[in-house]
Amino acid sequence: MRRRDVLRGAAAAAVIVPSPAIRSAYAQTAKTLVIGGSVPLTGAAAETGLNVNNGYITAATYLNDVLGGVEIAGEKYRIELKLFDDASDPARATTLIQRQLDDGTDFFLGSFGSNIVLPTAAITERAKKPMVQTGGGADAIFTRGFKYVFGMFPRATRQFASAAALFKTLKPTPQTYSVIYTNDAFSKTAGEGVRLACDAAGLQRLETYELPAKVTDVSSVLASIRSKTPDILVCVMHDQDSLLIARQMVATNTNVKLLFQGLGPQLASFREALGKYSDGLCCSTYWDESVPYKDKFFGDSKKFADYYRSKFTRPIAYHVAGAAACIETYVMAMQAAKSIKPESVRDALAAANFETFYARIKFTPEGDGDALLLGGMIGQVQKGKLETVYPAEARSAEAIYPTPTWDKKA
Repeated sequence: MRRRDVLRGAAAAAVIVPSPAIRSAYAQTAKTLVIGGSVPLTGAAAETGLNVNNGYITAATYLNDVLGGVEIAGEKYRIELKLFDDASDPARATTLIQRQLDDGTDFFLGSFGSNIVLPTAAITERAKKPMVQTGGGADAIFTRGFKYVFGMFPRATRQFASAAALFKTLKPTPQTYSVIYTNDAFSKTAGEGVRLACDAAGLQRLETYELPAKVTDVSSVLASIRSKTPDILVCVMHDQDSLLIARQMVATNTNVKLLFQGLGPQLASFREALGKYSDGLCCSTYWDESVPYKDKFFGDSKKFADYYRSKFTRPIAYHVAGAAACIETYVMAMQAAKSIKPESVRDALAAANFETFYARIKFTPEGDGDALLLGGMIGQVQKGKLETVYPAEARSAEAIYPTPTWDKKA
């Protein structure tokens, strides 16, 4: 983590305000649109939490500083983010959100991790205040009848369809798979999604392994993997656990033809930590700066990425773009509703069909992302870089299969 990013993240944990250089006439006359929330700038989820935080900052800063604010129902507004560090702690996050509700905040952005998004969304739901978020995909968030929470991804059990489709295209065709997941709200349901998608694709499931929420050792699981030797091993868990498993696979020379890790390889820090052994790993990815979408704010993904890099040295990742799209989606919903009343904005979010630089934004009736429009692409690490290998129309490289064994990776 670079110091510049730490400093910017720490500043964001309080309040985002226009910089002195651009306190122009618009800043004096524009109304303020407050959007609250919490983000994990410290603790177990901080690596991705910082990406989410930086995405929120990027969008708000651009809309305020470059575009001079946004127009809603004939009024000019500047966006003020009130984001606080929840330290990856659900109890702290719920306290922070309740405090903001008590202070009169009407609109919220989500934290990272279903274990935080779910309880905080329950609080904003009871208050009938919208939450747009890019950090929680557990089915439980979208199956409890909530009407005010909207997510930038399909629910967890619907997220693996693209990967299973990729597996069917590989040559020679994989025949068997095993899946490992951790005992947390997102990973358990994601693991179920893996089983549903891979079974439907005709792969034979050899074994399913459930690990505790806090993983320290997987030696017994890897011994079973070595004895059964699936063609594909799928790991659905957060990035730190993915890194631990990969390292222990290297140490024990546990090889499969393809290792798919849902979260981890997307992050430059993960690839750097694993070094040459990251090559060949596959993962889900929901955005790349080469995607062809356009919007009326940034213009396109490349311009968004360029602006982000002018503000941050931290490598860009899809959670950055998804977070920025949350704010764009709020603005477009408010413009469609011609209102900043929470109920009207909620109805406009439910009816959303907006194109952003990130994707076309459309939600299911339950609030998760449309499985096709907001579904994932598949990335594979090749020579240290994450290449898109599926679907074909977004492909930047052909998938490598089988991948080299650990001892053959240069």
